[in-house]
Amino acid sequence: MNSIVEPAVTAEENKSLISARVNAEDLGSQSFKKDYNTRYAYVSGSMYKAIASKELVVRMGKAGLIGFYGTGGIKPDEVERSIQYIQRELNEGQSYGMNLLCQPATPAMEMAAVDLFLRYGVRFVEASAFMQMTPALVKYRLKGLTKDNQGNVISKHKIIAKISRPEVAQAFLSPAPEAIVNKLVEAGQVTAEEANLAKNFPMADDLCAEADSGGHTDGGVAFAMLPSMARLRDRMCQEFGYNHAIRVGASGGIGAPEAAASAFIMGADFIVTGSINQCTVEAGTSDRVKDMLQQLDIQDTEYAPAGDMFELGAKVQVMKRGVFFPARANKLYDLWRYHNSLDEIDEKTIKQLEKKFFKRSISEVYAETKAYYEKVAPEELAKAEANPKQKMSLIFRWYFVHTTRLAMSGSDDQVVDYQVHTGPAMGAFNQWVKGTELEDW
Repeated sequence: MNSIVEPAVTAEENKSLISARVNAEDLGSQSFKKDYNTRYAYVSGSMYKAIASKELVVRMGKAGLIGFYGTGGIKPDEVERSIQYIQRELNEGQSYGMNLLCQPATPAMEMAAVDLFLRYGVRFVEASAFMQMTPALVKYRLKGLTKDNQGNVISKHKIIAKISRPEVAQAFLSPAPEAIVNKLVEAGQVTAEEANLAKNFPMADDLCAEADSGGHTDGGVAFAMLPSMARLRDRMCQEFGYNHAIRVGASGGIGAPEAAASAFIMGADFIVTGSINQCTVEAGTSDRVKDMLQQLDIQDTEYAPAGDMFELGAKVQVMKRGVFFPARANKLYDLWRYHNSLDEIDEKTIKQLEKKFFKRSISEVYAETKAYYEKVAPEELAKAEANPKQKMSLIFRWYFVHTTRLAMSGSDDQVVDYQVHTGPAMGAFNQWVKGTELEDW
């Protein structure tokens, strides 16, 4: 007797049956789509330096979706002009959001961003890089808290928190810290009524579990992270007795339909994409970078030190194909780790840095760096002047700022030094659209 059983349907027939039964509109959380007024449980996430541009946000909104503008590294007046542009272009009801970046070194700038959002009635923010709750974030969440006819607390301002660690998720799943709330009341930043309503109300409406991704990454594994965050959510919602569900979404590595499907199968309430969105017409980076991104495969990325958290050893995932940036960035970090000052580095290496990496003398780099810090952070400059290792750090960090500018401007000089944040999702997307009308960005 033949032990091989013929399948009832072929693989192609099975795919057709699944397609016939599932519509994209049915995937994910219905309440997410209702709250954010979107057709799909799908978000384009923020990317720093307005790579997630105002044009991208508007295009998403007009398509019945939602995108978040990348405020990181953008001056306040430009952020304000971008809000004005988005609000002019989108009709009533079409959705958009702004990124709120944690700024522990400059909390006044974080509070200024929140005040700007409140002034313009920005209802949705994507909170990123937070390790704990801050006064600015709490103020945004609490302003406008009210009760509905059934006595349920209603938030005027919704927060999608990007997280990759359980303790940070726990902070967003908890009510606002009482000590911060009390200080905001004393300062007249929130009312006593808003503070009272916040006592049993979570800091976030949605958690975005961010697995290994382009840009800043903790290298998380989606298959471990998403179920764990969902279970933590369930426990804490039960503990606090919240009267509405907090949703958990997925991001990191989503560049093809199969990846999106796997996220929804694991229970994601929504998905967020990043890398693939910067290889679009609307993305706020150079055409040269988009041409390079279009050629990537899944193995064409690498990890490098994060320039903004250089001394902490934080990592970003970047484009590796066609550039030297990852290798050079890691070289700078190793030099900083093993030396206490520039004077300890041998002359041959110093010449290599000046000729190959910086394309200028170290004294010129420091002069430019000093001029910048004198304006924005004189206390950091004072530390560098007193500490040779700190001075070396500032000089090396200049390279990370410079390489980002090179890439975003599409400069013909130093193409090999382009710093482009992206992950394997870009390669997966390229493979999916290869040979179709979507192949060319």
